[in-house]
Order: sequence, then C-alpha cells, then structure tokens
Amino acid sequence: MKKLLLILILLIIISVLIKSNLFNDSMKPEDFKNTEPEIKIEKYFEGQVKAWGILQDRKGRVTRQFEANMIGKFENNILTLEEDFFWKDGETQKRVWKIKKIDEHNYIGTAPDVIGEAKGASYGSAFKFEYNLMIPFKGKNIKIRFDDWIFKQDEKVAINRATLTKFGFKVGELTVFFEKN
Repeated sequence: MKKLLLILILLIIISVLIKSNLFNDSMKPEDFKNTEPEIKIEKYFEGQVKAWGILQDRKGRVTRQFEANMIGKFENNILTLEEDFFWKDGETQKRVWKIKKIDEHNYIGTAPDVIGEAKGASYGSAFKFEYNLMIPFKGKNIKIRFDDWIFKQDEKVAINRATLTKFGFKVGELTVFFEKN
C-alpha cells in the first residue's frame, strides 16, 4: 500500500513539473525583443501568403504534407486570415482566423475549430501563438494543444515550428514555410 501511494505521489509531482515546464528551458517571446527583422503578423499576413508544411509524429516521422494559400485583411485592429489547406493525401481544409491586436505585443485569436481563445505575443522577429485545436483523428475530433512559433527571416519568408501536445505530452510537430507575395 505504501509503495502504491509513493508511486502515485511521484506521478503527480512529475505531471506538475511537466505541465509547469520545469523540465525544459522554454523560450519566451520577450527573449527575441531585440532581433530583426521584426514580425507584426497584421502586416506580414496582410495580402497573399503561400505556405508549405510537414506534420511529424512524436517519433519525428513525417506523416503528412500540405500546401496552403492564405489571404489576410487587417481592419479595425482585427486580422482576418483565410487559410486553404491542400494535403498531399487529397484532403482539403479551410480555417478562418480572427486575430485581434490587443496592444503593441499581444494578440487574441479565434477560429471555428479552436477551443476558447488563442493567445499570441510578438517581440522582434518572433511570434508565439498558443491554442487548443480540434483535429480529426481516426474518425473522431480530438483536442490538441499547439505551441506555435513563427520566425520572420526577411520581408518575404517566415518559418513556423509548432509543438503539438496532448495531456502535456508531445504527440507531434508541425513545420511550415511561408512566402509572402
């Protein structure tokens, strides 16, 4: 009985440490405040942007690839970003983001398949976006946590790296290359 209680306590402690990111050196958007070129998503994603991406499972195997066309419009402090995804397996998806600029650095976003609100922050060349997304998986929709980082490379190119988690455990990664027209 004591062993079982000890194991349970250890599992709870490990779970709390994982959730609080004490096991890793997490980057913060503010770490990039003095980097260039500066990314302001309302400017970068305004107009047409093309994207190419790969989805990897938790072991790093590429499981899917896609291309996407995006059109953004910034009005009244809200970026409306229409994304059309074309997966190599023939599936198509559409997502329409409404991303509100709160202040110089902070954003809040919504989309039909996002649970609650996405929270974003922009400093220097980096933009971080965190949200829960409902994604189709084996005939069901499951909630996956996205930790997105977009890094602007130059006036046309930006690179996105997202970590996907479920219950605090990594289940995949998404890498996307953007090119502004």
